[in-house]
Amino acid sequence: MRHQEGSLIQVSNLSMQFGQQSTPLVVLDDISFSMKRGDTVAIVGPSGSGKTTLLQLLAALEQPTHGHIALNKQKLSDLSPDQLADFRRDNMGIVFQSFHLIDSLTALANAALPLDIAGRADASDKAREMLERVGLKDRATHYPQQLSGGEQQRVAIARALVHEPTLILADEPTGNLDEKTGERVANMLFNLHAQSQSTLVLVTHDMRLAKRCKRLFWLESGTLRVEENHELSA
Repeated sequence: MRHQEGSLIQVSNLSMQFGQQSTPLVVLDDISFSMKRGDTVAIVGPSGSGKTTLLQLLAALEQPTHGHIALNKQKLSDLSPDQLADFRRDNMGIVFQSFHLIDSLTALANAALPLDIAGRADASDKAREMLERVGLKDRATHYPQQLSGGEQQRVAIARALVHEPTLILADEPTGNLDEKTGERVANMLFNLHAQSQSTLVLVTHDMRLAKRCKRLFWLESGTLRVEENHELSA
């Protein structure tokens, strides 16, 4: 697939297989697509269709069986593990369903983690600003076990966005939350995305959440179908 002008992400002939080569389980079968800066994309499909696998490939947490992914024209397969870690840290923000906060760190320290790893002197100040933006200014010194599920997810969002990433990847960001809290977290995620003009890609089983995105990527039986949300794409 030829690189499309203006695309932030280019995925070309991507395949992912698991198991023995004689009887492989084909999760993704030669899919290609692109995304622009500012896109909002929902990856949807039946359980086991490869949604999380595709997200992990975009995050360079897994390597494809075939094909390649380029972000800002940089092929991820050309980078060494150390280079990939640095590239991921500088360009991506990842929100996990299970939060993955560090129990021994406060909300502030968790949110500051990407900047601390990068050696940024302003890590605490930026993290404090981000916690204020997600409505947790008064919870900065609390540890994860002292926070509700919704508060923990908001800390995770603050951590994912504190370094102003080009690409935000979210795996079922409201999956472990009740409906009201999930809606609040979703609103926050979309608002922060709009302010930063980043590209937001989320895996979700919630079609109400999916339909807030400009594009829907339907995965089933290893194949991909792209649907534009014309109400939002105009």
